Amino acid sequence: MLAVATIGFAVNFWAWALLSPLAVRFTAALGLSSFQQALLVAVPVVVGSVGRIPVGALTDRFGGRIMFPLVSLATIVPVLYLGLFGHDSLAALLIGGFFLGIGGTTFAVGVPFVNAWFPPHRRGFAVGVFGAGMGGTAISALTTVRLVDAGDTATPFLLTATVLAAYAIGSWLLLRDAPNRPVPSAPLTARLAATLRLRITWQASALYAVAFGGYVAFSVYLPAYLKTAYGLTQADAANRMAGFVLLAVVMRPVGGWLSDKIAPSRVLAASLIVVVAGAVVQAFTPGLAPVGTIAFLGMAAALGAGSGATFALVAQVAPANQVGSVTGVVGAAGGLGGFVPPLVMGSIYGHFESYALGLVLLAIVSSAALLLDVVSVGRNTTNKGKAAHV
Repeated sequence: MLAVATIGFAVNFWAWALLSPLAVRFTAALGLSSFQQALLVAVPVVVGSVGRIPVGALTDRFGGRIMFPLVSLATIVPVLYLGLFGHDSLAALLIGGFFLGIGGTTFAVGVPFVNAWFPPHRRGFAVGVFGAGMGGTAISALTTVRLVDAGDTATPFLLTATVLAAYAIGSWLLLRDAPNRPVPSAPLTARLAATLRLRITWQASALYAVAFGGYVAFSVYLPAYLKTAYGLTQADAANRMAGFVLLAVVMRPVGGWLSDKIAPSRVLAASLIVVVAGAVVQAFTPGLAPVGTIAFLGMAAALGAGSGATFALVAQVAPANQVGSVTGVVGAAGGLGGFVPPLVMGSIYGHFESYALGLVLLAIVSSAALLLDVVSVGRNTTNKGKAAHV
């Protein structure tokens, strides 16, 4: 069940990230500004973020066996639209990109689904393994430009739609919800209201907005950053972004595993310290070899581990019958955390012709998250029973 869910997450994230590797090409073809380019890659994150709230609550009610195939089938529509019709204007790309975000909601399906199959002492690692499915963005980074060059603009979209359809059929046949899965009986609105009253919802949301939001922001904007700041080719920038993504993906289950062994708050603290240091170093735009590469890879490892630790925290503290709803809200915060930075970076570069201020802002926000983790979250994981409600 864990393997099938992880594959589904990867396939849907592959679809979710299709626009990012082509952003530079669309920018040149359509004459987009730096802000419009940032908007293009950030828009899919909106639905993929906000949509996780209702999708997580629906997963609590109907289970992953129904929701995984349903979301995968729904994602096929914008993928085909973008590949066949919607890439000739900014407006068409933004409309397609908005609905492409449906693929990003699969995270809120997988966490409660996987969580129900594992005992508490193994959930951090299990959810971390599932979270490695975010490596679907690396598949997109490594293949999209090459497929366009080998065929045409529609080629990667048609391939992804085919894989999504195959997964939808396969998941319907193979997936089964855990037999002891708690099924809530309260209405959706009542469950969401109860979720928003949980302290862990707000704490994990703030931390995930930085950890996963930072990962998403870099995964969609790093090719443009590397091309602008270091003059790399589109293919080289996409390959380096894929390396960033792969390291973050590998470190996510490591962060979950470490959180099963020690307090998630300690893993988060170490991760956030590395992010602060890496952002400060990169604000000076050092040479890419070796300092810039070390800074980016250090942040990739830290953001991946921090993302895994955040959901180990949710698995430990959130009530069992509300994991999906909490995951939806926290996942939305993480996605929105990834939506804002590309827009900020694009605006800052357009105004100052430098990314330094944006990286300084990342260091400041990460420092604030570190303070929250040390002052508040660590105490909650020590006193799990007292941590549930505000």
